[in-house]
Parts: sequence; structure tokens; C-alpha cells
Amino acid sequence: MAMKLSIIVPVYNRPDEVRELLESLRAQREVDYELIIVEDGSERTCKQEVELMRPNLKHIIYMAIPNAGPSGARNFGSRAATGDYLIFLDSDVTLPEGYLKEVEHGICLDGLDAFGGPDAASKDFTPMQQAINYAMTSPLTTGGIRGGRASGMEQFKPRSFNLGCRRSLFQRLGGFDEGMRFGEDIDFSLRLIASGARVGLIPKAFVYHKRRVDLGKFFKQVHNSGIARIHIETRHPGSTRLVHWLPALFTLLSALCILSGLGSTLLLLLGIILFFHALGSGLEPRVAGLAVVASFVQLWGYGTGFIRAWWGKHVMKEGEFTAFKDNFYQ
Repeated sequence: MAMKLSIIVPVYNRPDEVRELLESLRAQREVDYELIIVEDGSERTCKQEVELMRPNLKHIIYMAIPNAGPSGARNFGSRAATGDYLIFLDSDVTLPEGYLKEVEHGICLDGLDAFGGPDAASKDFTPMQQAINYAMTSPLTTGGIRGGRASGMEQFKPRSFNLGCRRSLFQRLGGFDEGMRFGEDIDFSLRLIASGARVGLIPKAFVYHKRRVDLGKFFKQVHNSGIARIHIETRHPGSTRLVHWLPALFTLLSALCILSGLGSTLLLLLGIILFFHALGSGLEPRVAGLAVVASFVQLWGYGTGFIRAWWGKHVMKEGEFTAFKDNFYQ
């Protein structure tokens, strides 16, 4: 089955990352695709990087718009797309050789209307990037919630760093909700599933995702994800599962353990479990140690965001709870 793919990448002040993404696209062969870069009000644009790579890539469309946030930029890019399927990538990912072939194969094999793929750590990642990648993909953290794999506890939902959809279906559903600051990809995935679309994970269509290397910013990111879960429940009643409560329960248990004097023992035990699991996942000892720290940051960040928004909604009777003031782009 021959098809054309449209890759859409919203960008905000990330010329270096875009250059790496463009370099990785050079290795994508034997697949018909177009690349749409949407510069979303950047002060440091990637236009020069795009022009330098234009002779080496198939078809690039570069578009600059006033800052609208990633959802607005993705929707804007989709309106210029001509492919049968849209693929949304974050600007801080790179693609392994054969990524697009795996996408094409997975779509045809399973007859998918929409899909997602996992994220992985590249060999050139810094130790902190590897550690954060572990925290964001491990089944011992909220990695199970993110859906890097199918799970009995949570239905797989594609995430916007690596998400594909039939263009006609995307248009019918109205694209991403531009009013949502965080969790817009989960909202879109839930609307996909509710529409009856065939949605699946393509395990071999993974990307290398370079996340934040500052633990403070990482905490804000996952804290906002915890807040978003409560907002998503408001829009999609019944979508919150037990697995979404686990980081909040862990956060409360951690606080109780610390107050009771048992915290150091129990947290040390969990740290040891995380450390050896990280080692078993192929991380070096130093990186495994950083992975323990990143995992605690991730669990506490998501957990406190979830508790904060739940309390605001159900106890204080507030509207949508305000997230940390931070850039849309993560």
C-alpha cells in the first residue's frame, strides 16, 4: 500500500535541536513524505538550518506564525499537509534509520487509523538525559501511564512527541484543543478512541527524545502533567484509572513515612530497587544512580500536581487549576 506521510514539527527557539532532527531525516529512505516545520513565534528561528538542509531532503515546507503554542502550531501545519497520514513529532527528537518504514509497515499490518511509538535514549545522550529517559519510560514510575507499551492497567494512548493519524480523521475531529496548555495529546487520543478509530502502538517506530536536563524544569513538567490529568477527567469523565492515582498515593505515603521517621528506610529500599532495575535496563552505575533521583522527582512531581489539582477541584471547588507558569514546549 503506497501512501504519503506528512511530518509536522512545531518549533520554539530550538534551532540546534531542529538541525539534529533534520540530519536524522536524511536516513529515511524509500518512503514518500513531506516535512512541515512550523516556527511558533521563535526569537531564535531555525530557518537557516532548514535552508541548509533543503538540498538533502525530499520536500520541506517552512512556516512562521505568531506564538500560538504547540497545539495551534500543529493544527496550522496540518492545514498545509497533503499526506494520507500526519505524523507529529517534537522538535527535540531524532529518528533512527528506518523509522518511517516501520510506521508504514505498522499502519499497513494492523490497518491503523492512528498510532504512536515509544521513545528511547540514544547512545549520545548525556547521563542526565539517559536518567530522565529511564524515569519517563520505566514501568516502576509513571512510564506505565505514558504508554510506552501496552498495559493491562491502562489503554495505550499516543503522545504528541510521536503521534500519527489519518489526515481526514484528524480534520474530522478538529485537531488538538488549542485551549489546553497541557494534556492536549491525551485529550486528542481519548477523542480518537471515542470515535471508534483503530488506534495502536507501533513498537519499532520509536524516536530518541532529548528531554529537559534540569531537574527543576523536569519537576515542573511532570507536575503540570499531574494537574492535566484532573483537567482531562473533567473533559472525559471516567478516564482516570487507578494507575493515575499511584504517584499521588506514593507522594502521600512518602510524606507519612518521613513524618513518622520511617521515611529514610522505605525510600532507601525503593531507591535500591530502582537502582538495580536501571542497571538491568542497561544503564551504567553512575547513570543508574541519577535515574533513581530522576524517578523520585518524576513520581513526586506528578503526584503533587495531581493532588494539587484534585484538591482545588473537589475541595476548593475551583475551575481548571493553574499550572506552573512555564513554556508550552517541553
